[in-house]
Amino acid sequence: MRLHLMTWPQVEAYLAHSTAIILPIGSTEQHGPTGLIGTDAMCAEAVADQVAKALGVVVAPTLAIGMAQHHMAFPGTMTLKPSTLLALVEDCLLSLVRHGFDRVLMINGHGGNVATINAAFAQTQMELDRLSPRPALRTRLVNWWETPEVMAASVRMFGDAVGSHATPPEVALTWALHPDLADPHPLVPAVAPTGAFFGAGDFRNSFPDGRIGSNPSLASPAAGEELLKIAADEMTRLASDFFA
Repeated sequence: MRLHLMTWPQVEAYLAHSTAIILPIGSTEQHGPTGLIGTDAMCAEAVADQVAKALGVVVAPTLAIGMAQHHMAFPGTMTLKPSTLLALVEDCLLSLVRHGFDRVLMINGHGGNVATINAAFAQTQMELDRLSPRPALRTRLVNWWETPEVMAASVRMFGDAVGSHATPPEVALTWALHPDLADPHPLVPAVAPTGAFFGAGDFRNSFPDGRIGSNPSLASPAAGEELLKIAADEMTRLASDFFA
């Protein structure tokens, strides 16, 4: 169930028997020469939708723009400042709490969001401490690509070419969703370099095609379908325990 496709009476009826909701979050950023700019948001949303179908839980609208300042040297990337993202997440959580949601699972598709989301969780709890009676709220953040079974499957499929950005697992998942956009042509070098970076300009200088340690040419829609099922199954187990 998508929150934005429901009416308010339907939401009110849902809250009478469940106070659980999934809030997907991703990013709008470059993913190398063959990865889609919306990759992180699409992956998080796809996994969230599968979990929602399995558990009968509502999914809030995806927060599709995250903290991606380090990708801003590549056209098409959009970013929020950490302070803006923190305020956005906090305001979303407080809105949901106001209506009675008290279990919020955030399924994340972008590593650059993690620190700010955790800060938003803490700030939201501090804001709730000022209210009397204090509303209950439990939050959890899970990065879909870092769950044990997904990581094991990624290594099985792609070996040491997974890398850390524009990875074949995330690219494959988006190609499963949009097979007409799949572009597995060989890249040079096949596996991108790895290393540290400092800011957007240094990122592009160090990784000129946008990849870090990855070979997304190994991706395929079929691999993406398998990874989506693995991620959804594992996330459904995590979500079921959290919402209980």
